[in-house]
Amino acid sequence: GGSVKAGKMPEGEKTRQCKQEEEQQQKEEEREGLIEFYGSYHELFQFFCSNTTIHGAIRLVCSKKNKMKTAFWSVLFFLTFGLMYWQFGILYREYFSYPVNLNLNLNSNRLTFPAVTLCTLNPYRYSAIRRKLDELDQITHQTLLELYDYNMSLARRDWSTLSTQKRSSRSLLHHVQRHPLRRQKRDNLVNLPENSPSVDKNDWKIGFVLCSENNKDCFHQAYSSGVDAVREWYSFHYINILAQMPDAKALDESDFENFIYACRFNEATCDKANYTHFHHPLYGKCYTFNDNSSSLWTSSLPGINNGLSLVVRTEQNDFIPLLSTVTGARVMVHDQNEPAFMDDGGFNVRPGIETSISMRKEMTVRLGGSYSDCTEDGSDVPVQNLYSSRYTEQVCIRSCFQLNMVERCGCAYYFYPLPAGAEYCDYTKHVAWGYCYYKLLAEFKADVLGCFHKCRKPCKMTEYQLSAGYSRWPSAVSEDWVFYMLSQQNKYNITSKRNGVAKVNIFFEEWNYKTNGESPAFTVVTLLSQLGNQWSLWFGSSVLSVMELAELILDFIAITFILTLRWFRSRQQLSPLGPPPKSHDNTAFQDEVPGLGVPQRFTVEAVVTMLPSYNSLEPRGPSRDGEVGHE
Repeated sequence: GGSVKAGKMPEGEKTRQCKQEEEQQQKEEEREGLIEFYGSYHELFQFFCSNTTIHGAIRLVCSKKNKMKTAFWSVLFFLTFGLMYWQFGILYREYFSYPVNLNLNLNSNRLTFPAVTLCTLNPYRYSAIRRKLDELDQITHQTLLELYDYNMSLARRDWSTLSTQKRSSRSLLHHVQRHPLRRQKRDNLVNLPENSPSVDKNDWKIGFVLCSENNKDCFHQAYSSGVDAVREWYSFHYINILAQMPDAKALDESDFENFIYACRFNEATCDKANYTHFHHPLYGKCYTFNDNSSSLWTSSLPGINNGLSLVVRTEQNDFIPLLSTVTGARVMVHDQNEPAFMDDGGFNVRPGIETSISMRKEMTVRLGGSYSDCTEDGSDVPVQNLYSSRYTEQVCIRSCFQLNMVERCGCAYYFYPLPAGAEYCDYTKHVAWGYCYYKLLAEFKADVLGCFHKCRKPCKMTEYQLSAGYSRWPSAVSEDWVFYMLSQQNKYNITSKRNGVAKVNIFFEEWNYKTNGESPAFTVVTLLSQLGNQWSLWFGSSVLSVMELAELILDFIAITFILTLRWFRSRQQLSPLGPPPKSHDNTAFQDEVPGLGVPQRFTVEAVVTMLPSYNSLEPRGPSRDGEVGHE
């Protein structure tokens, strides 16, 4: 009996020791909880759904006993996520399309007066080329007589001087015969004979023939209007004559007083320091006012009396009738340091009329970079600027054509600036340049050359919106004394009072000028605000909710990494065949032998059957009863 009591004491102590070890292990687990992760994905998502501030996530946990509700809220939750990120995609696409807002500002200030270019519409017969032009007029006279039975009246010349220049005349006639002016039947009448009664004179197209250098390829440059055809044919030969005189553009034949009879700005008289002049092959003598950047005019007040007022001569003497078919003058308003493209932005002034042109200034400022393909100064445009002016889109387009002309045809077109090392086209040196030019012009208009694609709009540009009013000038009751004063002052002999002079007034309509600007419509701040609005709309949460979602993703990655690592370790421990340890390296052996390294703790899960107590090992029967009674 005494031995049995003595055996019970160690069992109680063992129980207490086990409880103490369990409590100590629990405390260690609580201390290590700061750096431990969840044991499974289920624990991770259950903790997230129970504690997150994202609306709807708690329903995934609270309704877990009802599988139908769990499925419903799961579908709804992920559907909402999909719709939200679909909206996110739309916002990002809009942001990276770089939209802009248009801003309209009205400014009021003293305005710098623009440059004004005025041309005579009277191509001048230079003395250096007068003889060749007379020869060309004779050839044209004969051509029109053959084609239309029209006997063109020519101004009386010293024909005896022309007859002494037989060699020059034969040379010009040879080139004109190489590019003859002729008629051609229309496409739908090509198969009919020329003397067919169904073929009328109006059924012919007129043009001139252009051939390649070896005459293997020719085409007919045709026009529906005979006037246009004759004018273009004559202009083609006229340009060749000008190109043969390299100093034709530099000839100082400015006759300001014989074209500009009166010039005033802000009630003050203009002088020679206020204008520059140049010659245009088709528009004649041209004068540009207020183009000197050192002393620009400034309008003190709006109105007709505070602008530029000009009285110009419009009577045509010694003109070229086959080049200029209109009477008057051509005027263009443009910004300083920009060339005057008279055929693009100019308009004609009628003789015997006072034309009053009111202006409104308008500035456009575009955003560059990712917002548009505009250029600041043209330095990033792959086209060399041939003009001595700042970059404009028209400057770039003309420079692009001229550079292609030099590259393809071997010479430069006379109307545009001359590139370095090139010379102007002249059929005495470049026989087939006309054929090459018209072929290239067709490709240019179809944008085969890519000039319209290469030349981008400038980010900053100034334009002037013009409106014109007309009245008769001088009036019938005042024309006598006006013309008398002009004849006394300018020694002007009046031959046609109604077509002799014209008056032009150019002025600002008001001080206000409009500025069209651009600003980014979708900035980073706007993007974040829109994303926040979508997040709040679909989940009613904030930035901290986004951080919770980011924490979930990080925990998911960490758990995946840990579980994968444990799986590989368990595979290595359970593998029956491992690599044999090397004789000189016992590391693998030491790692596999427990107790030789750092103490390890193993968790063993098993079904344990408790052994019977020592009392149960004693035989049942009277002896047990006796022992109990003895106690």
